[in-house]
Amino acid sequence: QVQLVESGGGLVQPGGSLRLSCAASGSIFDINTMGWYRQAPGKERELVAVITSGGSTNFADSVKGRFTISRDNAQNTVYLQMNSLKPEDTAVYYCYRRQRSYYSDWNVYWGQGTQVTVSA
Repeated sequence: QVQLVESGGGLVQPGGSLRLSCAASGSIFDINTMGWYRQAPGKERELVAVITSGGSTNFADSVKGRFTISRDNAQNTVYLQMNSLKPEDTAVYYCYRRQRSYYSDWNVYWGQGTQVTVSA
């Protein structure tokens, strides 16, 4: 099993910045992707940004140019730097990890979620 512990959510004014962190622990495998999804009230969960263990990234169109994602493989931690935040970025942000070993299939793990609210 893998545990994901998130931190960094909160209330910010439009145009402000926040940085989310997510640390993974437990049965960690090197072949993995980590990142963030979000879910706003009444909407489905959607991808925000992900980064592979090799450093390849993928972003939702709505956050390109405003959000950056990075990771520290030694610490099994992923970061989401969110700049120029908009009210429509308000959501619960979930840390995501997808991993496998050389001998197993993919497994997906989720964090408990952290609230991000963008409001004046």
